[in-house]
Amino acid sequence: METGSLTATLEDKQQPESGKDGGSKDPGQGGPTDSKGPGGSKPAAERKRSRNLSEDKRFKLFSGTANRPLSEEIARHIGVKVGEAKLQRFADGEVYFQLLENVRGVDVFVVQPTCYPVDQHLVELLVMIDALKRASAARITVVVPYYGYARQDRKDRPRVAISAKLIADLLTTAGANRALFVDLHAAQIQGFFNIPVDHLFASPVLVSYFKELNLPNLIVVSPDAGGVERARFFAQKVGAPLAIVDKRRTDINVAEVMHVVGDVKGKSCLIIDDIIDTAGTLVKTVDALYASGAATVHACASHAVLSGPAIERIAASRLEQVVVTDTIPLREAAQKLSKIKVLTISGLLGAAIESIHMETSVSTLFS
Repeated sequence: METGSLTATLEDKQQPESGKDGGSKDPGQGGPTDSKGPGGSKPAAERKRSRNLSEDKRFKLFSGTANRPLSEEIARHIGVKVGEAKLQRFADGEVYFQLLENVRGVDVFVVQPTCYPVDQHLVELLVMIDALKRASAARITVVVPYYGYARQDRKDRPRVAISAKLIADLLTTAGANRALFVDLHAAQIQGFFNIPVDHLFASPVLVSYFKELNLPNLIVVSPDAGGVERARFFAQKVGAPLAIVDKRRTDINVAEVMHVVGDVKGKSCLIIDDIIDTAGTLVKTVDALYASGAATVHACASHAVLSGPAIERIAASRLEQVVVTDTIPLREAAQKLSKIKVLTISGLLGAAIESIHMETSVSTLFS
């Protein structure tokens, strides 16, 4: 192998910022980006300070290139540094990964969302896991804030793949011993794994923000029947009624909104979803709510995929604000759009990582 055929190292690779909008951030705690105003008060899960793991020689945290800023925020939260590694690419794009630290007998966590470019970041994660396994890590936990291919979780049409199961098999075959996810598209994906899975929810961070925003006459809206459980939980937490938008999906990334189930006239509507991809469903839902008499419409989602024409659609829509988390780094165009606000879940992930390492309950983060 000629080193001259390799591209920039992991440390040199620049990542997009996480959509910060000027507010200060306490790296010792998670929660919303702003330290004052709406979202400044931390939810219960975020207020629990983590124990400093810097002196624990049996703990290490590594990061891929998909969302390096989030990994560094998590590391600061739990008092460690991101592990040193060399991640490069051959001229044809193949991944080369080398650990620059000893991990023998160490409890290792690897942070890597499988966001765009999905396949590239997925293979990168698999190669990292393999390197850790061959370096005799005691346990490898993959921390995947955004789980790509999750939308293909069943055979809803003839002769289609169940890619969510395939990716689960790939991760376990590569050598992952545990997995940590945030807001899976479908909760049953946990059952695709034959290793322990911890499933976190971004709702504590999002609920805290909207509680302080204190929208008048609030009603929570699920953009489809599949998201009702998520929206109902959110509605209970903010003390608001629930509405549902009945839609019919005619093709991939194409949805036709049918009608609104529930009284939204004169109310502040809050659309709850897990993923905003092309924003086609979102803007059609917004139009349907305004057509039914809604006073204002906000939206929030855990994962800001924002592919294709998503930014243009959101900018041209009547949405007041779209609130997302930093599971996925925003594109530059999204960072410049004032309608989009990013809240960090680094504190929540840091607390969960610490709980897994210390063998304590993760569910208490949501109590």
